[in-house]
Formats: sequence, C-alpha cells, structure tokens
Amino acid sequence: MMRDEPTAEAGARSSVVLVSIASTIGTAIEWYDFILYALMSGLVLNKLFFPAADPMVSTILAYATFSIGFLARPLGGIVFGHLGDRIGRKPLLVVSLTLMGGATFLIGVLPTYATWGVAAPLLLAALRFVQGFAAGGEWGGAVLMAYEYSPPAKRGLFTSLPQMGLAPGLFLGTGTMALLSGVLSQADFISWGWRLPFIGSVPLLLIGLFIRFRLLETPMFLAAKASHNIAKVPVAEVLRHSARNVGLGILARLSDGVVYAVYALFSSTFLVTAAGFSRTLAISAVTVSSVLLVVTVPLAGWLSDRVGWKRLYIVASLVSGVAAFPLLWLMQYSGSPTLAFLAIVIGLGVLWAPVYGPQAALFCSLFETRVKYSGISLVYHFGAIVGISFTPIAAIGLVALAGGKPWLLATGMLIACLVGAASAYLMRQVDGDAVNARR
Repeated sequence: MMRDEPTAEAGARSSVVLVSIASTIGTAIEWYDFILYALMSGLVLNKLFFPAADPMVSTILAYATFSIGFLARPLGGIVFGHLGDRIGRKPLLVVSLTLMGGATFLIGVLPTYATWGVAAPLLLAALRFVQGFAAGGEWGGAVLMAYEYSPPAKRGLFTSLPQMGLAPGLFLGTGTMALLSGVLSQADFISWGWRLPFIGSVPLLLIGLFIRFRLLETPMFLAAKASHNIAKVPVAEVLRHSARNVGLGILARLSDGVVYAVYALFSSTFLVTAAGFSRTLAISAVTVSSVLLVVTVPLAGWLSDRVGWKRLYIVASLVSGVAAFPLLWLMQYSGSPTLAFLAIVIGLGVLWAPVYGPQAALFCSLFETRVKYSGISLVYHFGAIVGISFTPIAAIGLVALAGGKPWLLATGMLIACLVGAASAYLMRQVDGDAVNARR
C-alpha cells in the first residue's frame, strides 16, 4: 500500500502537467489566430478579398469579418458549454481545437476575390465565424480541465496556465508578422507571404491534438456522471439558479477587459495622436508585455492560492484603476519614449496580470460541476463583449471629449475597475477549496 501511494501521486501530478500543457497550447493558438487576423485585416485581407474600388470600404469590410469572430464566441460558448456539461470536457477540447486550427489553415489557402469573386469574402467570413465559434468553447474547456484535474490548493496556479497562453499566442503572432515583413518585399508579402502564418499554425495544431487525445476525462466530471448529477439543459439551469453569479461575473470582467483594451489595443492610437510617438513604440511595448506575462500570470495564479482568488482579483482591480492616472500621464506628458514604453509594460505586463491570472479559478468556483462549463463560458464571452469590444471606441470618445487629455479616460478606467472589484466582492463561490472560498 505504501508503495502504491507515491506512484498514484506521481501519476496525478503527471496528469496535471499534461492537462496544463494541452490547455496552454490551445489558448496560445486561439490568441495567435486572434492577433494574426487582426493584423492582416487592415494590411492584406482588405486588398485581396474585397473589391478594391474604395480602399476605405474594403478595410471596413475586412474588419467586419474580424468582428464576426467576436459575435460567434458567445454562441460557441453556449453550444460547447451545453455539450461539455452533458458528455464531458475532453471530447469538446478536441473538437474546439480541430475547428479552430482547421479554419485558420483554410484561410491560408483560400483563393482571393480576383480568383473566386464574391465567394471569396463570403467564405472568409464563414471561416472567421468558425474560428470564433470554436474559440468560444476553447477557453472554458481548457481552464476546466486544469481546474478539475489540479489539487484544490493549487487551482489558482494551474488555471492561470491556460490564461498565460495569451502571451505566447500574441508573441508568435506579432513576431511572425515582423519576421515576414523584414525578409519579404511588400509585393511578395501581399502575393503569397501573408499565407504562411495561417498555414504555419498546423504544427501547433498537431502538437495540441496529439496531447489532447492522450488526456482522460476529469475526475470531477466522472464523479458527477457516476452519481447521475448531469444537467439536462445546463444553460437554462445556470440562468435559473445562478443568474446572480453570471451577471456579477460579466461585470467583474470590466476590470480585466477595459484595462487590457486600453494598454494592448488603444495605446498605439493614443501614443500617436496624443504624444506624437511612433506606432511601433506601442506595438513593441505590447510585445515585451506579452513576454513578461509568461512569468507574471502564473506568478499571480500562485499568489492567488495563498491570499485567495477573490481577494487578489479585488485588490489588483483597484490598483489597476488608480494606476491609470499616472500611467496615462507618462504616456502623454512625459515626453520620453522610454517612460511611455514602461507605462504600457507596467500597466499590461505587471498590474494586469494579477487580475487576469486568478480569474479562471474564481469564475470556476461560481458554479457547480454539473453546469460549470456553461456558466464560465457565459461569463467569459459575454464579459468580453462588455469589457473589451467597445473600449477602444469609448476611449477615443473620452479623450476627444476631454480636449485631447487623458483624465476622462483614466476616470473611466477607474470606474470600470471599481465596478469589477465590487462585483467580485459580491460573488458567491459555491465550489472550490474551502480555504480559498472563505478568503
């Protein structure tokens, strides 16, 4: 008996590591697809897949296909959440990764408007929808596998690893674009070079699938299945019994989404228009931040296991809200490219990490096992619509309303973080390690 215990413990530890790797690769591919399509929309896809008579219209249409992916995510979250709560986590992880990677590859080989006419943009939009639909199921499945496999005292750490997948995904996306732009002429890049990053996602897809096929179903789901504790319509049950936590979770994402959107998405526009710096400065700062997040997100997950997922989320949200004032001041008024660069890195790479890191474990603790996949998918993807999708437009309006100064934007960020912190405080954790739930 004594001899079997270390073996069982080693096997459990090996399973957790395998699950963590599988989950992180999946979310890395998700974010790689996200940044790749976002960058390509205004550079290549607008020229090759839409009528070129009016460049502005072509660009708007290209970005519209980018937005389709966001609209598809909640639908994907609902469908995958329903099936994941009904038949298991593992099968859905395999399906989501296959759909997401397959759609990305097909975009890379898709004929252009010059070859297929109107069918080309329609197929591009359809593939972008499939990407978003699959991504809607990917996050929930990835963090659930990590949460339900890991020891209760380390769930903050292990669920932060899929969150950390954002960093290598963004780095690979921006790095690949920078490399191809440096080694290819503009004509070659437009002609065929743009296809390489999409096709190049195949090795990541194959590695991810190889690992995911080796996974076993999570012990928590198997226990629920063995006791016949499976919800018939999980989404309906979540909305009937846990609507409060769903609403609070969506609002809690304000402190995550708004801060991310300002530093990662809006900063390039802000530095150019408000401070006269180059757009490259902001892109470089975001790239450095993504590298830093590889360390700071898991560190935040580790810390959250010690101080409490909810407590760290609340404190970090408040710190990010207050820090918006000095950081935006540095970006606009310091006159120093170095200080503006550091302001973005601190805001995104350091202060945002303890909000994003414990988020997955905190959201998982809001719902019972029988409806957990559906619950966290609703929170995460509808929260992204509320917290991320409208923030860059709102930021432009707030800066313009303040006469080009950042104070209204900083105030808006503080209000968003206050709402996020208050919402997290009001959440009722129904699952998770008892010590953490009391914190």
